[in-house]
Parts: sequence; structure tokens; C-alpha cells
Amino acid sequence: MPAEQIAQNLAYINWTVLAGVAVGSMWAAAYGRLATQATKGYLGFVALSASVVAVLAALSDGALPVSASSWDLPRQAGLWLEAAVALVFAIAVLRGRPARWLAIGGSALGGAVLLAGALSWGDTPVGSVLLIVQLAILAAASGGAWAAMILGHWYLVTPKLPEAPLVRFSRLLTAVVAVQLVLFALWTALGAGPAGVPGFGALVGSWALFVWLRLIVGLAMPLVVTWAAIQTARTRSMESATGLLYIDVGLIAAGTILAAGLYFGAGLLV
Repeated sequence: MPAEQIAQNLAYINWTVLAGVAVGSMWAAAYGRLATQATKGYLGFVALSASVVAVLAALSDGALPVSASSWDLPRQAGLWLEAAVALVFAIAVLRGRPARWLAIGGSALGGAVLLAGALSWGDTPVGSVLLIVQLAILAAASGGAWAAMILGHWYLVTPKLPEAPLVRFSRLLTAVVAVQLVLFALWTALGAGPAGVPGFGALVGSWALFVWLRLIVGLAMPLVVTWAAIQTARTRSMESATGLLYIDVGLIAAGTILAAGLYFGAGLLV
């Protein structure tokens, strides 16, 4: 039954993954422009990928069940606008423009899209607050892993690049995954989410298998793999770092799917 309930909510899971990668990639591109010495080619590519995935997320939004939420239209419009801003930002960066305001605006717009999603599907005002935190941290992890993996590829074709940007991106991704672990412990302890399962009950209930997979595959393993990527990047073993970040993308994507499935299928926030 749990697997069937997750399957029934595939449209919401798909939205969460695509919107998260789009918004998180835009955040990563903006961070790269404002705080690192990453190359314009790399930043432009990440922003372009954010634009493409935002289009896919906007199209997937149309597959969601019809609801009476007043936030449906702002959510859909925000995704299309995010795709346009990310594309303009990519073009500006590739042409050598600073594009700082586009970076800030695109990041803020991405946050607004996730907020509209939380207001659409949060069961209560408090539930909406918890859900926006979850959607934001999932986006940061998904987009951050994608951006870090692409940056690893950039070193393979431009070996003279300094290792500092990749180390910084990987450290930031490690911090994001660590925050997810803390939130997992806090939310399972408090029984956060529409289901309201008390006191770590989610770890032993009918959904326990998926909750443990979320913890081990989606959180603990990415934390170890990202830490290893930092160590290999610091020694300029860029091929090894890139391979580890490839694994990270898969693990974090699996964790995002599990987190979305557990929220929309079981009412569990993990």
C-alpha cells in the first residue's frame, strides 16, 4: 500500500524534483557569480540548465491535479518567469556582463516559486512554513549537487583552473546536507507533517522502509560522499572528485524523491 500511495502522487514528486533542480541551479549560478571566481562558461551553462529544467517544471505543473488553491497561477507563472530570467542571466554572463542584479532577482524569484508551492500544499499556516523550509533545502541540495558535478567536469577540460571554487561548492553542499540531517532528526522527533506521527514513530510505522531509505541513501551517504569529494578536490584529483559528485547527484535525487513521496503520500516531513 505505501508504494501505491507514492505512485499516486508522482505528479507532485516530479514537480518537487524539477522545480528543486531549477531553483537550486539558479541559486548555485548566482552564488558562483557573486562569491567565487568560477568561469563565465561554467556559470552560463548552469544558468542555462536551470532555464531548461524550469521549463520542464512549468510543463509538469500542468499535470498536477486541479485544485482550488489561489496559488496555482502564481506558482505556474513564477516557473515560466524563472526560466526566462535564468536564460537572460546565462546570456549576460556568457557575454561577460556582471549580471549581479539578474543573479539576485533570479534567486529571489526561485524562492517565491517554492513559497507558492508551500502555500498551495501546506495543510495549515504552520505546515506551509515547514514545507517551504523543506522545499528550499531540497532545492539547495539538488541544484547544488548538479552544479558541483558540472563544475567538476569543467576541471577535466580546463585543468589549470584553481581548485578553490570546487572546494567551496562542495563545502556548501556538505553544509546543506548536514542541515537536512538535523531537520530529519528534529521533524521525526516532533512528528512534523500533516500525518502528525509522534515521537520518532515514522521510523517504525508502515512507512519505515522509505523513511530509513531517506535517512541512509538520501542523507547519510551524500554527506560522506561530499566530504570525500572535498578531500579529493583539495589534492587536485579532479577526476575522482567528479566521479564522487556524480554519485552525489544520484543519491541526492533519490533522497529528494523519497522526501517528496513521503510528504505527499504519507504526510510525513523528513
